Amino acid sequence: MSEEALKLTTYFGERSRVRGRLLADELLDIHARHEVRNSILLRGIQGFGAKHRRRTDRLLTLSEDLPLVSVAIDARGRIEALLRDVSTIGHEGLSTLERARLCGAEIEPGDLARASGEAVKLTIYLGRHERIDGSPSFAVVCQTLHDSGMAGATVLLGVDGTRHGQRQRARFFACNTSVPLMVMAVGDAQRVGTALMRLEQILRAPLFTIERVRVCKCDGESLQTPHERHATDEHGTELWQKLTIVISEAARHENSSVHQELVQRLRRANAAGATSLRGIWGFHGDHTPHGDRLLSLRRHVPVVTVAIDTPDRIAGLFGIVDELTRERGLVTSEMVPVVSTLHEAHDDLARRLLPPPI
Repeated sequence: MSEEALKLTTYFGERSRVRGRLLADELLDIHARHEVRNSILLRGIQGFGAKHRRRTDRLLTLSEDLPLVSVAIDARGRIEALLRDVSTIGHEGLSTLERARLCGAEIEPGDLARASGEAVKLTIYLGRHERIDGSPSFAVVCQTLHDSGMAGATVLLGVDGTRHGQRQRARFFACNTSVPLMVMAVGDAQRVGTALMRLEQILRAPLFTIERVRVCKCDGESLQTPHERHATDEHGTELWQKLTIVISEAARHENSSVHQELVQRLRRANAAGATSLRGIWGFHGDHTPHGDRLLSLRRHVPVVTVAIDTPDRIAGLFGIVDELTRERGLVTSEMVPVVSTLHEAHDDLARRLLPPPI
């Protein structure tokens, strides 16, 4: 099973409110009402948006207003219906709409053939406490991806979301087995095909998405430049661009963590926005999949930092990323067809997208 899909991602603050409720609850209620195939709410550790207000878990005064990222993915028709409800929220916040292929137990060979010669981002959606032969499913999946030669993978833990259309919310006094988590992996089309064949053997009712991506750097080695500086869609509207930087939380630059220095420099450079998410497990390059180490003074989990801006601005900001990933880290680039704020009309956003390239 494979079908055209749309992915709606929303960036906002933990304390953002609308209609007397938290924006997070409002969005996830909409996801549940539309029985979205898969959605997930991720809690960031630092970031800033259009107003350049810094949010971080290192400052106690702001610790209750950390960045949140909501991701909803489903068939095109369902996301278009979802957008009509989201457009009534009337709250400022950044949202992006991207193309993807939604795949079930079997992926069609043509889906990866269309991406031949380019890198592919593979996202696997799992339950928080699912197990495979007694081991956490996310750890088994990461090891499978590593053995398949993927360039990297990161496990991000959700606090709310939907799985197969059903709301699954983390609670203090519950096992939270089905609360969603996502494994984001990057590799070339051939290695993704190999990984998918192996994953289909070990996962029950798997749900995957595949998207095109460009791998720019891996462990200090420059592989490709970011996308074109003046990319436009068929309507002549300038596309936006997303840089994703994955690096260990233990990686240091002078007296601070690389991910902290990265966000601070992007903010000083007047970037449109950036958000960092702490993973719980992962790998990149030849490193063995891992999470925190017992009795370690530093955390050894991956941190994913996402920066979104126009291609022309990203071309200038890439120098910051390049310097801070001189020795370590995985850097990817993606074009984003639609970027808007939540208070703007969403009725025609999906119509602006070109036919899916995957």
